[in-house]
Amino acid sequence: AALFLEKKGYCIILLDQARFPRDKICGEFVSPAADDIFAELGILESIEALNPKRLSGVALSAYESSFLKVPYPLSPNGKTMTSLSMERSILDNLMVEHVRKSRVELMEGVKVTDLLFEDNNVCGVRGHDESKIRLNIKAKLVIDAGGRNSISLRRLNLKKNSFGRGKVALAAHWKGFKADSHYCYMHVSHPGYTGIAPVSTDKVNVVLVVDKNDLVKQNVDEFFVKIVLGNQLRRKFLDNCFPIEKVRVTDSLSYSVKKPKCGGLLLVGDATGFIDPFTGEGIYLSLRSSQLAAEVIENAFNQSNFSNRNLATYDYLRRKEFQKKVILSKLLQRLIYSPFCCDRVIKMFATQKELSSLLVGVIGDYIPVERVVCCDYFVRILSGLIKQQAYSLKSKEGLLNRLTFLASSERKK
Repeated sequence: AALFLEKKGYCIILLDQARFPRDKICGEFVSPAADDIFAELGILESIEALNPKRLSGVALSAYESSFLKVPYPLSPNGKTMTSLSMERSILDNLMVEHVRKSRVELMEGVKVTDLLFEDNNVCGVRGHDESKIRLNIKAKLVIDAGGRNSISLRRLNLKKNSFGRGKVALAAHWKGFKADSHYCYMHVSHPGYTGIAPVSTDKVNVVLVVDKNDLVKQNVDEFFVKIVLGNQLRRKFLDNCFPIEKVRVTDSLSYSVKKPKCGGLLLVGDATGFIDPFTGEGIYLSLRSSQLAAEVIENAFNQSNFSNRNLATYDYLRRKEFQKKVILSKLLQRLIYSPFCCDRVIKMFATQKELSSLLVGVIGDYIPVERVVCCDYFVRILSGLIKQQAYSLKSKEGLLNRLTFLASSERKK
């Protein structure tokens, strides 16, 4: 958000409690659609200079009984699509270096502890640096990109309860990876699912998502390795691999956020809510919501109007952009935790290439979500499942007839 607004000529102060480089739990699997935004920010060239890992699709498996690889479909304009797979600490540090080279004033090691108000509008922030020296910073507008624990969510009580059971993510990098893989692997099996993304020639990022209650009285590192290698497909894929760091844990994975009732404040990235990581890619959400916010902010400055009503355009644009993706996420969440349904849908996708390609393109954020969140797509899925069931029954009937024939032949002998 700071870089978008700096390009428009505004004076920006960027506060971050961390000092970079720093690590952060992330799937480290960036949607193909993010490339265009990185290019607009002037960052893509620097990313490519590092020769990062590029993935060409998504591999899906369900309960160790079904598996398929789905390459990314071409973009609407015929472009071959790939996704960036890069360690988060490297990517974040690269972006911070671009900030340092810009006119943005970066203040690291500053913790924001409260919002400043004037006539029901946010007019700045209060905080302190690492030496506990207090700071009051006034501003025409405050952008909160503080994620699930942002000051706005806490101060204004904006976070809603998540739907479904509480989830936690466990993540660690594994070394010794030897497979020549250009796919992100999503394995669904009890008690949760994993996302495995190769980030270099011999290193993968492994993220395990389970119910929060599953960690009660567990040694986190032992639990993580046990569950990851308990799946035979993951065990084969990670053959001779081993974790090279302690497991990191984060909770409150899925939540929604109420709209702020005050002016002078916009939320971007995970501070606007978080989609479960099976279908939600946080880096793209952050980039795209910041892009939308920058346009609304420019209009607010042109009108010298930072009221809640004038800034409401941003919430409208953001919801229009992401609402159906949230619906898709909730539907897929219900699917993946039903072994019977999940296995059959994955097997159906293996025979219905167009349907699986559309879904992967939508998850990659470059094919409109309306292509799959619609009656036509669901009817085609239902039709595919019915055909699959009919084929299965026919195969079983053929096998039964063959066994009957063999038994009859044996009796005649």
